[in-house]
Amino acid sequence: MWVQWNEQREYMDMSWGCGKFLATVFVLINLVGQIGGCVMVLGRLKVTIACGILFFIVVLQTIAYSILWDIQFLLRNLALIGALLLVLAESRGEARSLFAGVPSLGENKPKNFMQLAGRILLAFMFITLLRFELSFLQVLQDILGSILMVLVVVGYKTKLSALILVALLTVLNLYHNAWWSIPAYKPLRDFLKYDFFQTLSVIGGLLMIVSLGPGGVSMDEHKKKW
Repeated sequence: MWVQWNEQREYMDMSWGCGKFLATVFVLINLVGQIGGCVMVLGRLKVTIACGILFFIVVLQTIAYSILWDIQFLLRNLALIGALLLVLAESRGEARSLFAGVPSLGENKPKNFMQLAGRILLAFMFITLLRFELSFLQVLQDILGSILMVLVVVGYKTKLSALILVALLTVLNLYHNAWWSIPAYKPLRDFLKYDFFQTLSVIGGLLMIVSLGPGGVSMDEHKKKW
């Protein structure tokens, strides 16, 4: 948003015919919202509000860039929302830990369902990576990714599955989205850069699953009760 200020503004003006002023306001809201929300999350400052701001930015971009009509970009934005839900679930866990000695009336159900929704939405990233090509490596990637995706969603061997997904996504991200190898004057560089950092955000969400576990609504949790 910062280094391509004019390009972003001109794109919005051309796409929506909203004029330079409203296009500038849109880019400014995106810039401040993204940086402000991320700084608040990293600094543990009003994390719930920060997640709300970032959620608003994701929805705003989905509408403004007509992502609703591009299934691949839409699924990746949903995966980003899943990562935000996991951040929100973690913040609720932190808030409860402040009252560790106080008797609880039951499980933290909102947190558990947020973790479930976060796991499901994160899995959408892998749907965009599926390619129906008749090559051994591609078929292997599709099968392995699909199995791991299902395991994370249902919450079975969740931490191990998420960790393998982190490794797989990292390799695929470096291979498919190597934006640094594309000359700066080519538009493809911007698309790959967008995909690269968006995928990194999803990898961060998967690492949160590795750290926090799947939550109460999962097979791993139910196995403890057997």
